[in-house]
Amino acid sequence: MFLPKTNIEQKLSKVRSKQILPEEERMKQVYTILSNLDNELDRIEQNIFTSKGAFNNNFNANLLDSAKIYHIEEIKQICIDYRLRFLDTKYFKGTIPPEALSKIKSLEKEHDFEIIGFKIIAPSKLFKLEDKDDPLLFAPIGNGYHYLIHQWGNDLHPLRKLLMWPFKSILNLALLILVISFITTMMIPDGLFSKTSSNAQFWILYFFMFKCIASVVIFYGFAMGKNFNPAIWNSKYYNS
Repeated sequence: MFLPKTNIEQKLSKVRSKQILPEEERMKQVYTILSNLDNELDRIEQNIFTSKGAFNNNFNANLLDSAKIYHIEEIKQICIDYRLRFLDTKYFKGTIPPEALSKIKSLEKEHDFEIIGFKIIAPSKLFKLEDKDDPLLFAPIGNGYHYLIHQWGNDLHPLRKLLMWPFKSILNLALLILVISFITTMMIPDGLFSKTSSNAQFWILYFFMFKCIASVVIFYGFAMGKNFNPAIWNSKYYNS
């Protein structure tokens, strides 16, 4: 004769049925717990989207992960290299994932205070509309230091730093225009403008191509209100 296997869920249900607490009261307590949790997450989300970033949070230094502490100069360098912005979260138009809210709640419980003054690193477009590139959520500590709370979304394109290099300074942009002008001039067939080619003709064409490309770049820059990375990394204005 074989003994039947034990169903733990059935055993657990039997134990619960012996409890004095009525089912209605049990569900009431569960609703209260979930309601309090929702209220906590709503408060945290409200703090994020109304944050002005002018506060310093009194973290317990012994409980912080040193690998997640960054100085403003380090943040600035990354923003300039990759053409990102570091702004108060009230300007952020993307979605804060539940994981970030949970991490903030855990930090608040661990450090026993309410975290405020959130800031975020993200591409400029994420401060205007939803996208999926990778934002980083920070809380200020003080004296230029910030604590990384959560990162989400997709990683940036591996060539983004290289693609954003021309926008780091006017010198970088000028060098790029010079290179593009040279390549474009080299592509012009010999004898297109005269029967004989010479060095003088090449440099005249090169200068002409440089002026044309530079004019287009300058016009685009002024028309779109664009600026160089060091000028926009912490700018809250759209046309920059």
